[in-house]
Amino acid sequence: MTDKPLRHPPVTRSSKMYTSPTQRSVNAYTRQAMATRVAAATPHELIGMLFEGLQQSLLSAKGAIERGDIPAKGAAIGKAVRILDEGLRAALDPQGGELTENLRGLYDYCLRRLTEANLRNDAAIIDEVRGLLEPIADAWNQIRPQ
Repeated sequence: MTDKPLRHPPVTRSSKMYTSPTQRSVNAYTRQAMATRVAAATPHELIGMLFEGLQQSLLSAKGAIERGDIPAKGAAIGKAVRILDEGLRAALDPQGGELTENLRGLYDYCLRRLTEANLRNDAAIIDEVRGLLEPIADAWNQIRPQ
């Protein structure tokens, strides 16, 4: 053995380190409840959940911008981008014709605007994207699955 003192890893900030055990339990329960909800959902309901998650992420991003919380803003916008691109855009029916093309164009525009909002810390752009997508989400939630 050497006589070198043991070195501890550097102390880093971790969100888990500053989260109470109660909050971690609540977070775990929330994740489990969402997983159960997703597993039991119809395809129509899954799209509705994507719209719901997107709106929540956009609201979180706007709040983070207003608070000056750059890491939270980046995380919320990143989540919104993933929902738009990997969820809603990927779920479009390639045989959907003009409607599919219009939605794809809208989603692409919103993705570009979210990138700008992230770069500029601009809450007004977040509001613009919310305003564009909210009627689509409302219309989706009003139709009945076949």
